[in-house]
Amino acid sequence: MASFARHRTVSPACPGSVVAVRGVDGMDGGTKRGFFGWTVVWAAFTLAVCGWGLGFYGPPIYLHVIHQTRGWPLGLVAAAITVHYLAGALTVANLPGLHARWGLSRVTRAGALALGLGIVGWSLAAAPWQLFLVALVSGLGWATLGAAAVNAIVAPWFGRGRPAALAWAYNGASVGGILMSPLWVLAIQAVGFPLAAMAIAAVVIAVLWVLSGRVLVHSPASLGQAPDGDGAAAAEAAATAPDHAALPASALWRDRRFRTLAAATALGLFAQAGLLAHLFSLIVPALGEVRAGIAMAASTLAAVAGRTVLAAVMPRDADRRLIAAASYAVQVAGCGALLLSHGTEPWLIWTGVALFGLGIGNLVYLPPLIAQTEFARVDVPRVVALTVALGQGLYAFAPATFGLVREAAPAGTAPGDAPFVHGLAALVFLAAIAMLLAGRRA
Repeated sequence: MASFARHRTVSPACPGSVVAVRGVDGMDGGTKRGFFGWTVVWAAFTLAVCGWGLGFYGPPIYLHVIHQTRGWPLGLVAAAITVHYLAGALTVANLPGLHARWGLSRVTRAGALALGLGIVGWSLAAAPWQLFLVALVSGLGWATLGAAAVNAIVAPWFGRGRPAALAWAYNGASVGGILMSPLWVLAIQAVGFPLAAMAIAAVVIAVLWVLSGRVLVHSPASLGQAPDGDGAAAAEAAATAPDHAALPASALWRDRRFRTLAAATALGLFAQAGLLAHLFSLIVPALGEVRAGIAMAASTLAAVAGRTVLAAVMPRDADRRLIAAASYAVQVAGCGALLLSHGTEPWLIWTGVALFGLGIGNLVYLPPLIAQTEFARVDVPRVVALTVALGQGLYAFAPATFGLVREAAPAGTAPGDAPFVHGLAALVFLAAIAMLLAGRRA
């Protein structure tokens, strides 16, 4: 018998506005269903808030708390965080296959359970070997809720509207940092790490469990819809439009476009993660802890602004590699301002943090959009997953590498003056720009 439901339709031009409420087709050929794509975007946004809040912004807090409460060396706990990221990298490389076999909904539910239980394990670990074991579990879960997962959720629903849709979805990652980092601190102070982890993990699992069953279980085909909410004629035209040839698995690794895109993304993530890991402690001497905290929050807000504005103004036929290179160049300028500040000039520090922050969001946002224009539709999920996996595998070692470079500063260097750190970040960003330009079409 025919089923009937009601969905809010959200305008692609303004995702926050409801433009129609329509019913589902019955067997008798009733009214057409409202476009479900923007509901999926908000589900992906929520998934990103939860995933990054527990799996990316959480580990630095876990490190501090475990070091303080257990007395374990910082290096040992940091090594567990590296295991967390490496386990995620191995998982995300196989994410398209997991989605194809088990479906988005089941994989997301399993990932939410693994991440939540893994974080609870972090809070309860009584011996270092237990910490490394639960790091494997949390890393497996984080991989199913990260950048590749967001792209896999949103991409089937949008073609020409994908830049705007992904921008809104990936903003959830930044919001996850803004909301979840202080929430973790306040919750741990109030009830302790184990109870805080249990409560937050339970909420995240419950939210993602419901979203998976009610939103992620659907696809455009299952609802009889076309990407971007187009009508049948537009969908047919899109389906028959010329496309890049699909690449066999082995050929992908020999493809110049893939190699340069993956290298540029990995290098950018390495520079970004390495600098972010040390930025707070570097700007505290000049700004103080309160203003330094505000500056870090401002960099996250700048990431949201940079990604949202870019999605609004980027032409549909733009060379997305050039745009990504320009975004990296802005971050190079930010590193230059931080370097020139010598850790003592507040106005240069604020300028550097703002410029660096503008590119933070675009580093994850732009590679899937580049892949969309350079690879066959069937290859895009695999390209994005492998790009994210390689990037995550490299940036897992970034905080430790930048720490070693920071310790190499000459004796007598001011606490906030880290020319080697800022210089290394700038050089790696420049190498990423070179990779992007090397992969452009002739």
